[in-house]
Amino acid sequence: MSITVSTLKKLKDEHKKFATITAYDATFARIFDEAGISAILIGDSLGMTIQGRDSTVAVTIDDMAYHTACVRRGVTNALILADMPFMTCCDTASMCANAAKLMRAGANVVKIEGGAFLKDGIRTLVNNGVPVCGHLGLTPQSVNVFGGYKVQGRGDAAQRLIDDCFAVADAGASMIVLECVPKDLAARITSELSIPVIGIGAGNQTDGQVLVMHDALGFTVGHTPKFAFNFLKETGNVTDAVKLYISMVESGQYPADEQSFK
Repeated sequence: MSITVSTLKKLKDEHKKFATITAYDATFARIFDEAGISAILIGDSLGMTIQGRDSTVAVTIDDMAYHTACVRRGVTNALILADMPFMTCCDTASMCANAAKLMRAGANVVKIEGGAFLKDGIRTLVNNGVPVCGHLGLTPQSVNVFGGYKVQGRGDAAQRLIDDCFAVADAGASMIVLECVPKDLAARITSELSIPVIGIGAGNQTDGQVLVMHDALGFTVGHTPKFAFNFLKETGNVTDAVKLYISMVESGQYPADEQSFK
């Protein structure tokens, strides 16, 4: 049975957690789908994991559409989310044109980095039949503004993050990803929003979790994020690794405190 945005909303309402993972090709997408993953994200993380770059900034909309089409061919049941890459949302017309490319390539939802300043564009997308996932906290496309990959939402920045989450939700987003924020703040946002919140480095009180597949399978080269966990090491094969990831997310065992921020 195909998973939709309504499926994830129902899981939230029933206080059931769900797992999401990135994929960039049909083969891994099929393995993840058959293992029972709820959602697959074609992340602009492909800039680093596939293209060997040092950030996501160089990834183009054509890159994203190509990999989205590849993943689509491997998936039967999972919800497919695709990232809108750097500078593809700078105005509403561009946002619509670029979202259309990803939807035509096979995405069910487009994921957009940014807060309240995007609300008009998000509303326009939703009104035109494009489901939107917001992405707040650490937004990797803004790494040059942040001055590095740093935890977001501490101190006075917490209320700004809360306000941005509500603005994105009020504009019609179907879900939100929170990346690298203190676990207590993520728990508060999750409890106050009516839409699903997916965490990455945001503690285990969010409705769902997402991991870059390389971080979940021990393929990470160079710096390993705090929230990474090598499920493949625990199981010995990819299918069982993904099944373990799913079960540990659903039970709340992952992420543990050592994979979270205070």
